[in-house]
Amino acid sequence: MSDTRRLFFTKMEGTGNDYIYIDALGSPTSIDIGELSLHDLACKISNRHFGVGSDGLIVILPSHYADFRMRIFNADGSEAQMCGNGSRCVAKYVHDKGFTDKTTLSLETVSGVKTLYLHIEDGKTKEVTVDMGKAILSREDIPVLGQIDEMMVDFPVSVAGETFKLTAVGMGNPHGVVFVNDITDKHVQYYGRLLEVAEIWPHKANIEFVKVVDRTHLVMRVWERGSGETLSCGTGACASVVASVMKGLTDSEVEVKLLGGKLFITYNRKSGHVYMRGGANFIAEGTYYYNGI
Repeated sequence: MSDTRRLFFTKMEGTGNDYIYIDALGSPTSIDIGELSLHDLACKISNRHFGVGSDGLIVILPSHYADFRMRIFNADGSEAQMCGNGSRCVAKYVHDKGFTDKTTLSLETVSGVKTLYLHIEDGKTKEVTVDMGKAILSREDIPVLGQIDEMMVDFPVSVAGETFKLTAVGMGNPHGVVFVNDITDKHVQYYGRLLEVAEIWPHKANIEFVKVVDRTHLVMRVWERGSGETLSCGTGACASVVASVMKGLTDSEVEVKLLGGKLFITYNRKSGHVYMRGGANFIAEGTYYYNGI
């Protein structure tokens, strides 16, 4: 066991999706992550009993290709490709802490460079609109395994004696969207856990259970890959709107109600791009005492 290290952290949330943010930008409170196991750190700092408690860890870094770069780690230590709520928080972090005065930012992620538009009030970031890029509908690119049509819409998947019709959408990470009349705890916490690791997903998947309220409103709960049920998932909200438009259930501009708040999603079918607007907030800052591996 290595010596205990003191790590400065910031905790933030976007519609209740809370992450611990580590500054690796070279500021006075920046952390040298070169000797850290970020996978181990994510597991420990995210623990809600023995750590700070969060849905995961996000590291903010310099980028050779964009204004900033982020790396995302789920609460189980696995690295994620993209986090919509996290990207909004990164935008608020770098702007409100003075790392940039830009109101349009480029952010490097594992799933590519995203463009973020900051909505400023009284000098502070109130909301952020994220160009999430093109929705991925090709089975091979999401990816999904098995004898499935090129686009996976209402594909039956059976777990624990129940069959669910899943629509697959990629938003830099894989999603399986299930439309139901009413969303129950059992849907999310029991069947969501099983559907996450269904054999059709080579890298597991986020599972969204969605209720259509009307042409412009959805209600959604999510079982996130590597984190379990969370209060919100930005990429999941985007995937749910894309799936609902594909099935003809909603218009292309939709308000998505999640346990942690509301996100506003626009799906431009002509370009294929999905835009997500929502808030971001600071919760706390402090020092974490990390006993590494």
